[in-house]
Amino acid sequence: MAISIEPVTAEFWPAFEDLFGKQGACYGCWCTHFRLPPAVRRENNRERNKDHIRSRIEVGPPPGLLAFDDGQAVGWMQVGPRADVPEWNNQGRGSAPLEQADAADPAVWAISCFFIRTKARGHGLTHRLVEGGVGFARENGARYLEACPMDLSKDSRSIGLFVGSSRVFEKAGFHRIAERKAGRPLMRLVL
Repeated sequence: MAISIEPVTAEFWPAFEDLFGKQGACYGCWCTHFRLPPAVRRENNRERNKDHIRSRIEVGPPPGLLAFDDGQAVGWMQVGPRADVPEWNNQGRGSAPLEQADAADPAVWAISCFFIRTKARGHGLTHRLVEGGVGFARENGARYLEACPMDLSKDSRSIGLFVGSSRVFEKAGFHRIAERKAGRPLMRLVL
């Protein structure tokens, strides 16, 4: 695989849409789970979710990265300031910030979601996306980059792995800073 990593902008909407498919990845989520309050998510359908993320991509700045293999998008990682994914900051979540002020600090970033095309899984793409995300965060003034992945999954295709595997983040140099839910550490890389 000859992988290139690009910030998703309006120019890349067709590739993003193709990657997510008709269903919108993860049962029509379109990577809006951490962007929208639960009441709105319950009312939304996949088309509204799609419209929401498309508008977010068009307005900018890029809300994440796309991985391309020979011109086709094969992976996505949502990465940006914590404030851009407000539900990720909810105090009831394992991903809640250590300090409440971090939720609004533009220098505290989060990697909150992944989506990998089925045929591209098992080729280290998540590692490549995290590596690209570290560089993207640094280039955009992030001081910290955080994630709240899973420690173990019985099935590598588990829907829960949309948050990533802690092994991927450990390999990239992230450290555990809290664990509010068993098997879901809050991890941080100081940039």
